[in-house]
Amino acid sequence: MSKHPFRFGVQLSSLPADSWQQQARHIEALGYSTVFVPDHFSAGLWDPTTLLAGVAAVTETLKVGALVYGIDYRHPVIYARQAATLQVMSQGRHEFGLGAGWMEEDYQWAGMAYDRPSVRIERLDEALTIIRSMWAGETTTFSGQHYQVKDIPLGIGLDAETPPPILIGGGGRKLLTVAGRHADIVGINPKIPEGRITAETPLDLTPERVQEKLGWVRAAAEAAGRDFDAIELNSLVFFTTVTDDPAPVLQMVSANTGLPSDQVAELPLVLVGSASAIIDTLEKRREDTGISYIVIQGADVAQLELFAEHVVAPLAGR
Repeated sequence: MSKHPFRFGVQLSSLPADSWQQQARHIEALGYSTVFVPDHFSAGLWDPTTLLAGVAAVTETLKVGALVYGIDYRHPVIYARQAATLQVMSQGRHEFGLGAGWMEEDYQWAGMAYDRPSVRIERLDEALTIIRSMWAGETTTFSGQHYQVKDIPLGIGLDAETPPPILIGGGGRKLLTVAGRHADIVGINPKIPEGRITAETPLDLTPERVQEKLGWVRAAAEAAGRDFDAIELNSLVFFTTVTDDPAPVLQMVSANTGLPSDQVAELPLVLVGSASAIIDTLEKRREDTGISYIVIQGADVAQLELFAEHVVAPLAGR
């Protein structure tokens, strides 16, 4: 399996209103590759496109992306134009994350129909075809089951040779098959059929399940004539603690999931332990799975700094 260099991102739902510029620059200075923003309607969560444009404007090297936009929240023509504009404005620093939508609460709040997963994934597949075409051509015409567009131009000045890389995260076979066909970056996530995170959600990321998911991506990529090894593999981490005493965090996750602590430590959702232990875990995980692009939560600035000093600095780019 080809090895991609390690890089690290930070997921934020918002930034301090009175010091967001300084916080963005601080994340950049710490050596993180990317700032990601989720796309949900929860209270306190900033609009992703607006936040990303602001972060890109006040930084020089930091990449920006949504993790991930929900396909039903905006029309694919809007996504194509938003992403192209942000790619141009950031001078090539946008990573375009798009998914099928999974959080049922979003749909309830917005009064949208929460269609079965297969229908949402069909929409995602059609949308990606439209978006890629708009980025590549002068005009796009498409007639599908869910979307129809006719002779639509982009007209933003996007360099067709360097469109935003597409990031798709997923946990089920159908979604990861779409990712294998379309994505430059694939997030290996748990499947969430309930439309909400439950105590059982992490159980879908055991080492055996991760390997099965990778097999789906590989099969779809190869069937589409794509090089699986060229796809960068991504993992979103929810529990990150650099500590010489990992037991309390591991026991807490163990109590919530029912997994023994030693198995909790194997989940990609968890990075807990001494700096050397975390580095060893990431290197072994990359060797076993190819996952090299790690995204951690950004609410705790002290942990961001600690993780940057002891993990990002020695591993990024290697």
